[in-house]
Amino acid sequence: MDAKTGFFYLFSIVLLYAAFRVITARNPVHAVLHLMLAFSQAAGIWLLLKAEFLAVVLVLVYLGAVMVLFLFVVMMLDIHVDVLRQGFWRHFPLAATIGALIALEMIAVLMGGFGGMDEPKSLAIALDPAGTTVQYSNAKALGKLMYTEYLYPVEAASVILLVAMVAAIALTLRRRKDTKTINPAIQVRVRASDRVEVVQMTATKKFQDEPNLSANIQEKTV
Repeated sequence: MDAKTGFFYLFSIVLLYAAFRVITARNPVHAVLHLMLAFSQAAGIWLLLKAEFLAVVLVLVYLGAVMVLFLFVVMMLDIHVDVLRQGFWRHFPLAATIGALIALEMIAVLMGGFGGMDEPKSLAIALDPAGTTVQYSNAKALGKLMYTEYLYPVEAASVILLVAMVAAIALTLRRRKDTKTINPAIQVRVRASDRVEVVQMTATKKFQDEPNLSANIQEKTV
């Protein structure tokens, strides 16, 4: 067994463990962290398959943006795990059946659909008008298409993702009665006269033991 095969089995084992922990972890934050681990191992498998563009996109988009957003949303949500797990075993047979069906479909596609394909290459080979072979990078070609011909769809998708992120934060950010928060707008508009107010009050009891007080002070100083 060569090093490539060894890394493939290592990434696959860690990926299966992380995917299993995603659905069995009791803490939602731990489930999200295991999902991020699963994505990182999947990116390693893409690198072994010489699909560097997909690996980079998986790391930058999902690990760097989507999963971090999911983690923040899960941490802000007040999720009652015990309530969610009450109907777990009731729906487990249906979920297991659907999962087994999906697994069988994936095995059928992978075993029969990709049997006659050659090993993927890291560089695409094309023919120029002169008839000579030219090698170019897949990532470079996709980047040119995305930011030239498909520039407006890419910008529209980025705006939609930004709106979705702001909406998720706005929906989960709610006021709680047990937190002592102050509105920053009120702090900015505050004046010196609003902070301290001097009130003149008359004495309620006249102090008459002045000689005794001076004697006590002299005794303490001595």
